[in-house]
Amino acid sequence: MVQQDDSFIREVNDELRSDQAKLVWSRFRGVIIGIAVLIVLGTIGKVGYDYWDESSASASGDQFLTAMRLAGENKPDEALAQLTALEKDGYGAYPLLARMRAATILQQKGDAAGAARAFSDIGKDSSVNEAVRDAAKLRAAYILVDTGSYADVSAEVEAFAVPENGMRHSAREVLGLAAYKAGDFAKARDWFQEITNDTQAPSNVSNRAQIMLDLIASSGKAA
Repeated sequence: MVQQDDSFIREVNDELRSDQAKLVWSRFRGVIIGIAVLIVLGTIGKVGYDYWDESSASASGDQFLTAMRLAGENKPDEALAQLTALEKDGYGAYPLLARMRAATILQQKGDAAGAARAFSDIGKDSSVNEAVRDAAKLRAAYILVDTGSYADVSAEVEAFAVPENGMRHSAREVLGLAAYKAGDFAKARDWFQEITNDTQAPSNVSNRAQIMLDLIASSGKAA
């Protein structure tokens, strides 16, 4: 008897669940269908976005490699045309890579002023990662040693020449070179001395600074 009662209760529960399911379906089928459609569309959208993302990155990567090949074949103008297009329409980090590489190609083809300006513009672009901006400023400064004034170099990197900045050694070196070129040997000596006094300065930078200090001392021009 107990077994029959249990069977009867299960059948009643099954019927109730069936009736409840029918009721839910009749009342909320529009919502349920809508949710199902959204799930399907979301899946399609995710797959579509992934495909677009990979395709865009691949196309930009191919364009960047084409520019590099052209530069390697000593076709700087064609390479610059590719990089200019990539800077405008590229995907992800490729527009920034294109800007940096274009500046390098300008320097290689002898347009030092254009290269310095391009690197300097990147250094001033607040949308660019800070580390990349700082590297671009340093590149501009090294070019400006030959093409600009001490003030031009200082405007790019003197802010880095402080004890807590990781780029201080290179900044001090380029400032020392700019001062030396400008004929301000006392200022050049001070910058190179800061490098040799810094125990954390890389040995190659410190060695170059010492060579410059010896050169300045032997010239007798520093007050």
